[in-house]
Amino acid sequence: MKEGIHPKYKEAKVLCACGETFATRSTREAIRLDICSKCHPFFTGKQKLVDAEGRVEKFKKKYAKK
Repeated sequence: MKEGIHPKYKEAKVLCACGETFATRSTREAIRLDICSKCHPFFTGKQKLVDAEGRVEKFKKKYAKK
């Protein structure tokens, strides 16, 4: 490998919206997640509505019975 062209690969702290934190290695110092393996519906087996940028509320408002 060539010297001086690769970014520094250091330990990074990962923060999830559910409050879970863990350490990994990355070129970034901190990584923020919306969903991790502790709260993802596939891994937990629980149905969870994932709202990305208010899309669920926008859908409900658009198709709500008046």
